[in-house]
Amino acid sequence: MSKGRVCLAYSGGLDTSTILVWLIQEGYEVIAFLADVGQVEDFAAVEKKALQLGAKAFVCENLQRELVDEVVKRAIQCNAVFESRYLLGTALARPVIARSQVRVAEKHGCQYLSHGCTGKGNDQIRFELAFHALNPNIEVIAPWRLPAFIERFKGRNDLLKFAAENGIPVSSTPKAPWSMDEVRTP
Repeated sequence: MSKGRVCLAYSGGLDTSTILVWLIQEGYEVIAFLADVGQVEDFAAVEKKALQLGAKAFVCENLQRELVDEVVKRAIQCNAVFESRYLLGTALARPVIARSQVRVAEKHGCQYLSHGCTGKGNDQIRFELAFHALNPNIEVIAPWRLPAFIERFKGRNDLLKFAAENGIPVSSTPKAPWSMDEVRTP
């Protein structure tokens, strides 16, 4: 019997692929959600991977226009940079992504939202504040703050081991465990 349906912010990387499989093993149905905010991505490959790993559905929404029109233009007008040099693109995209994720969750009858943000960073706050503001009735599953998850996965090597044991294809290796976002240029 299912514990409920979760809409997972899914990138196809090590963390969210592990979380997708872990949620299924924990008894949840997973809807994998990917936001296109202009990153370089093989969206078809991410969809194929999510479905092969057991997601009930995959939804990719193009949010580029929303992000530019609603956020980026104003950020440029305000000179929204950190320490006079770091553009806040990632931080500014989170509420737009969260809004779309909530819409997808509601459309698919999800009782839960989930993400792969670590329990130490600001992204978890950005996502969850938006989630709660948009739909306070949907609960958040934040694996990197759950004792059962962090006891099982103490670091990237544990994630890589789990991926190997569960047939999760990943590009990360113990020597190169992190991924980096790339952005398309016109």
